[in-house]
Amino acid sequence: MKNGTDSFFSLGYWPSAGSFGFNTDILATNPINLSVVLGVLIFFGKGVCASCLKQRILSTIRNSEELREGAIERLEKARARLQKVEMEADEFRVNGYSEIEREKLNLINSTYKNLERLENYKNETIQFEQQRAINQVRQRVFQQALQGALGTLNSCLNNELHLRTVSANIGMFGAMKEITD
Repeated sequence: MKNGTDSFFSLGYWPSAGSFGFNTDILATNPINLSVVLGVLIFFGKGVCASCLKQRILSTIRNSEELREGAIERLEKARARLQKVEMEADEFRVNGYSEIEREKLNLINSTYKNLERLENYKNETIQFEQQRAINQVRQRVFQQALQGALGTLNSCLNNELHLRTVSANIGMFGAMKEITD
């Protein structure tokens, strides 16, 4: 390393009568070359880089503002659409509830009418069966009474009484015929 520092410090000492040549010592020449190149770049490139960077920052800010405004606009549209959808949902909900209530009342009324109709049908059936049972009982009572009367007549009736009954009935029928003519 002593050789590298010696050559670095010996830069000020250039032989005046010598020839121009290349220093092949990398450790001695690289830091010098790099510092010169960096110095030139910083001195001349500072304005160019600063203006490029400034333009890029301003462009990025403008793009960000445009994106922000677009996002705000889309957000407002989305909010308006959400509000509209919520209003429609509320309307559907209210209409749905009223439709459900209407259907419920219709079902209740229909069921009540069906029950009433079934009750009437049941009552008519009961009356019909009662009437039929009453008619059957009357018919049996009438048959039994008729059989009993025939039995009594046959046992009590002799030929003479039979002839008088027949002629009385014929007379009654004759009198009824004269009335109707």
